[in-house]
Amino acid sequence: MLSDIIRKGKERLLRMHFESGVGHIGGNLSSLDLLMYLHHKVLSPDDVFVLSKGHSAGALYVTLWSMGRLTDEDLKNFHKDRTKLAGHPPPNWIPEICFATGSLGHGLSLSAGVALGKRLKSEPGRVYCLLSDGEWNEGSNWEALLFIVHHKLEKLTLIIDHNGLQGFGTTKEVADFGSLAEKFRAFGLPVEEIDGHNLDSIAAAFSSAVPGPRVIIAHTKKGCGVSFMENKMEWHYLPMTPDQYKQALNEISKS
Repeated sequence: MLSDIIRKGKERLLRMHFESGVGHIGGNLSSLDLLMYLHHKVLSPDDVFVLSKGHSAGALYVTLWSMGRLTDEDLKNFHKDRTKLAGHPPPNWIPEICFATGSLGHGLSLSAGVALGKRLKSEPGRVYCLLSDGEWNEGSNWEALLFIVHHKLEKLTLIIDHNGLQGFGTTKEVADFGSLAEKFRAFGLPVEEIDGHNLDSIAAAFSSAVPGPRVIIAHTKKGCGVSFMENKMEWHYLPMTPDQYKQALNEISKS
């Protein structure tokens, strides 16, 4: 069952981050359910996925590991010198990672370009772009949105990991943009809001046929599944102590 694969993926994510001594665990746990469902149930060989919120590279690596595209040995080298698994996704060494997305605000423009390229070359497949909510503080995303709507890039799906937190606080505290859904609808885009940790809710969104470019806003929890991490801004940064790792692993294993 996919739920079992996801649980094992979360356990492996915690181990990978603990052994490497690095943070960004909170945003990885908010996006892992979405990444797992998308890669196991949605993406075809003709589709393209872009991780715009590049600091969740760990969740993408673990997802690819769950599919046999990466090995345990690969994950052991996460975030280390001369690794292929950097803290933000590097391009050009496995087909599933087509762009480096370390700096926020670029993934959507890249995705729009790929979608337009597919149209011009009459290529099959869709383009899926996973973004953070705080990332919409970047003006480049709104420029990309204008481009997407103007060119009617019907093969593009935007997925927003809406966990309400970013590097320096809540999204409301840092730069309150109100309702993202209302802003997307003002551009004429169809918007669906879902529970980003409920597999039935995720499945319903991806199975519905929506014409044209579309937006899925996934309401999530930073640090989902680990009590001391959930909805805590500091887990954008902190690595785990041995005791915290033991507790986190115990809670995830029972979820």
